[in-house]
Amino acid sequence: MKYQHVLALNPYFKDSTATMGIFPPTGLEYIAANIKELVGKVTLLDLRYEQGYRDVKRLSEFINQEIDLLCISITWDSQFDAICNLICKLPDEVLTVVGGHKATEEVESLFARCPNIDLVVRGEGEETIREVVQGFPHKDILGLSYRENGTVIHNKNRSLPDMLHVAFPDRSLRRHDYHWIQNGVTITTLTFDTILTSRGCPYHCKFCTFSLNPLGQKRKYTERPLESVMEELKSITADVVMFSDDNLFTNPKRSEKLCELIIENGIKKIFIVQTRIEIARNAGLLKKAEKAGFKIFFIGIESPHDKILTQINKGFTQQQIREAFKILNHYNFYIHGYFIYGNIGETEEEMVYIARFAKELKLDSISFQKLRIEKYSPMKEVVENTPGYHYDSVGGAVYSDRHSLKDLKRIRDRIKFGFYSFGQIGRILQKVYRARLLTKHDLVHILIRLPQLLFKLVKRELEKKRIWYRIN
Repeated sequence: MKYQHVLALNPYFKDSTATMGIFPPTGLEYIAANIKELVGKVTLLDLRYEQGYRDVKRLSEFINQEIDLLCISITWDSQFDAICNLICKLPDEVLTVVGGHKATEEVESLFARCPNIDLVVRGEGEETIREVVQGFPHKDILGLSYRENGTVIHNKNRSLPDMLHVAFPDRSLRRHDYHWIQNGVTITTLTFDTILTSRGCPYHCKFCTFSLNPLGQKRKYTERPLESVMEELKSITADVVMFSDDNLFTNPKRSEKLCELIIENGIKKIFIVQTRIEIARNAGLLKKAEKAGFKIFFIGIESPHDKILTQINKGFTQQQIREAFKILNHYNFYIHGYFIYGNIGETEEEMVYIARFAKELKLDSISFQKLRIEKYSPMKEVVENTPGYHYDSVGGAVYSDRHSLKDLKRIRDRIKFGFYSFGQIGRILQKVYRARLLTKHDLVHILIRLPQLLFKLVKRELEKKRIWYRIN
């Protein structure tokens, strides 16, 4: 056994928003689970919760005394500079391996900025890290970048792994439960977790790169056996579980069987799911999902306008969206809608219409983001070939001669305050109670902490509110 003690480190001190630690670092947990039987011991540290180890001196002492392999996950753009600075301060005597979505995008930058990084695992890393810990020669490990004689060598990309041979996360490695903490305030006593039952997506929306890894590899839609899914579900103790699949209901027959198994096994959870409006066509599946505990639906709508829906190849029309929500609103689901604004050819009033359209659909809540360009996004070429449209960097927002980034920020506030009125907030609370998303104890818990939370939010939102009033 080459390595006796491996540290799997989530280096983020907080999430990319004011929220902290609702869900575990699932990608890192997959890595830990897939090397556990090959090493003496694995310690999983999530710095969002491990306040003591945020002190670099203490963390470095622990690594020096205990660790012979350090695995760090860099997933998001957020806090990238701070994470690089942290890595540079960690001991360089210990073999240091970095992986994750952002690490795959920034291989050269990481090697240049952090002289103590020895290896970078590119793409989906479960098989690559297994070969690292088994001591395979670096030159023979696909998907690996490494230093040799002062230069950086990039081996060929690894083919995407078969889900049948990937171990699911081992929750016994966790040192704590995961809670919803917003702006330093614990919102609810409920605990949260995630599960992944499939990878990939059969759809081809032009704006979306979720089904591509950072190497541009398209993962075909592949499913885990339901026996494996149920084995993992039975190991989860959290109250709220999010299915991280791009669309859990891609295969309706499989989804119905999953709901039946959840019911038969007496699994009582609040389930969160990502899906598309096509789910409205299957009344039998909706009824079973409701009975099985699927209470929160995240649905990608993207735009109220047919010209934009066609442009991004979404696969449905505004009228079909309306018809779907007439059906979905008969069920007691909490529905959150996703939208994109700043699309090519979109006027300010068309962007702002998102708020009114969302209310017409009777959505409970919405989020909306500027159109962004990823390295392998099909929209990249479209933007580059459209006069007057620009982006400053891969991963950055698209803007135009007509709508600058400053204009888009102002438009974002118009959408936000157009939707989130006091009346809408009241309707959200009513739905939360009606759908039994929180117990009476949790509601009391929230109400007690509401003044503290509101005080923090008001300070941040006050200037935005002034902008809203000036506009209107």
